[in-house]
Amino acid sequence: MCVSTTTARLWVDRWELQQQRYAIDREERFTVVADVVEHVTAENGVPRVLDLGCGPGSLPARLAERLPHAEIVGVDKDPLLLALARACHPEAARYVEAVIGERGWIHALGLAGPVDAVVSTTALHYLPEDVLRHVYTELATLLRPGGVLVNADHLSHEGACVAEIATFVGTRRAQRQRAFDHEDWEAWWSAVENEPELRGLCAERRAGKAAGSNCPLTLGRHVELLSEAGFGPVSPVWQVGSSYVLVAVRP
Repeated sequence: MCVSTTTARLWVDRWELQQQRYAIDREERFTVVADVVEHVTAENGVPRVLDLGCGPGSLPARLAERLPHAEIVGVDKDPLLLALARACHPEAARYVEAVIGERGWIHALGLAGPVDAVVSTTALHYLPEDVLRHVYTELATLLRPGGVLVNADHLSHEGACVAEIATFVGTRRAQRQRAFDHEDWEAWWSAVENEPELRGLCAERRAGKAAGSNCPLTLGRHVELLSEAGFGPVSPVWQVGSSYVLVAVRP
């Protein structure tokens, strides 16, 4: 289904605001992800980048601005968010509807060869551990040697005390930035359901929606799974509270 540019921009702008409630220092985090991709592709005239869980194209739009010659593929399972991405950021990436981790999802991307970077923002924590383990293994074979996986996400801590402190630090940071003044996740989705132009896509989304994981993995467990998949080294390069940019290098 096609969406008008005017409608897409309205809802993507509202999406950007509500996401600030959850992704602490969101713009800085996007900038760090772009910094990493720029660094590892500095000698590549046409960087090849895959964005996992691209949503309405927020990260591809920023990467395309920084790296205008990059070939970016965004993948997501949500037909509504993909329609908004195609209407609002059509030149930033090629968008593919697929379920990350399902059989054949890599083939559905239509990639011509290895990629330089795989990026993701607040998407991989929805995957159960067994699925994530398999996805990491697949991505290790998809990346070229020296390529990177860059995961900007909410990652929990091993100890309850430290996890509580990290959550508090992130919450206070968001309060100082007045991020909590924006509508929340539930309010955005409730409002978009009433947009006449998007009702068909909302119905399609509801029909295909599956429950996500209720047990987000810790930072340490992500590092372990990436190492088991063949990545190394693996380390955070940015952190505020429980929000991280985790980088894993393909040897």
